[in-house]
Amino acid sequence: MQKTKLRNIRTLTLGEIEEYFEELGEKKFRAKQVYEWLWLKPVQSFEGMTNISKELRNKLKEDFTLPGLTIDATQYSADGTVKSRFKTHDGHLVEGVLIPTASRYTACVSSQIGCSLSCKFCATGYMERKRNLDFDEIYDQVALINQQSEKIYGKKLSNIVFMGMGEPLLNYKNVMRSIERITATDGMAMSPRRITVSTAGVAKQIRQLGEENVRFKLALSLHAANDEKRHEIMPINDTNNIKSLVDALNYFYKQTKNEITFEYILFKNFNDSLKDADELIKLYRQVPVDLINIIEYNPIDFAKFEKPDEDKVEAFMEYLTKHRVNSRLRRSRGKDIDAACGQLANKDSH
Repeated sequence: MQKTKLRNIRTLTLGEIEEYFEELGEKKFRAKQVYEWLWLKPVQSFEGMTNISKELRNKLKEDFTLPGLTIDATQYSADGTVKSRFKTHDGHLVEGVLIPTASRYTACVSSQIGCSLSCKFCATGYMERKRNLDFDEIYDQVALINQQSEKIYGKKLSNIVFMGMGEPLLNYKNVMRSIERITATDGMAMSPRRITVSTAGVAKQIRQLGEENVRFKLALSLHAANDEKRHEIMPINDTNNIKSLVDALNYFYKQTKNEITFEYILFKNFNDSLKDADELIKLYRQVPVDLINIIEYNPIDFAKFEKPDEDKVEAFMEYLTKHRVNSRLRRSRGKDIDAACGQLANKDSH
């Protein structure tokens, strides 16, 4: 007789775990104990559930799996940034980053193993997409980075950004469910306002976020303010051109009133002229954008792009300020360990 595939216990709701224990003739409160181990004080195995009898733990092991993420390698940057390489139960590797500042402790998490979008400037874009991360794997990244933050800095995470490997909106269901768990009172109880989902621009899914009236913030990785240039560096622009994104973002804002930011990486002699700044301003005026993050480029081995000269960056920023654009220059963190924007690629740690 073939053994049926065991279910991952974390896909069950509290109610379903209660039913399971009732069928076993066990008391209902056991379910709550197990549920707390799964979400509030995540354990790597059923053995770790110390307030439950050995007999019951063995029964759980017979009926379910608990495929958690584990930390495979950790690197510490001179600026306090911590990059972790996580291993999935089926042997894939994925990276997440803890970014500390004076007032914030941010987890930058991945949503896919690899990425299917092939953006020309991003290291992850040169990897193939192996699979989507499950919602509990995304949750584990946050839980493990939160443990690091508490251990190293004595502070809980204050913010989460979905800006790691992969395109969150192409793993829509798992990303939504992970946020539900992260924000649930019986999960991490984090405010959705402290979560930002960053997308390369999937118009249909941006509209869906609006329809579902989500409460988290949205960031659009724009990087070029006209279709021709954007198409050159981001193939997704073929099917999601700037006009379709402007419409989708306006719809999202109308439904949710949530904060929208633009992310714009400056590339030398590509999108760093004042004409480019002008086009960016025009776009900024078409969408209720709260802020434009101007990001300095972090060169990667196989891309032909370079960082612009400092005076070019300053001129660009000044031009935006002069035209009353709320913008901020984001200096990258963790560059010395390849943990900065666009550098995550599971390179071997030294």
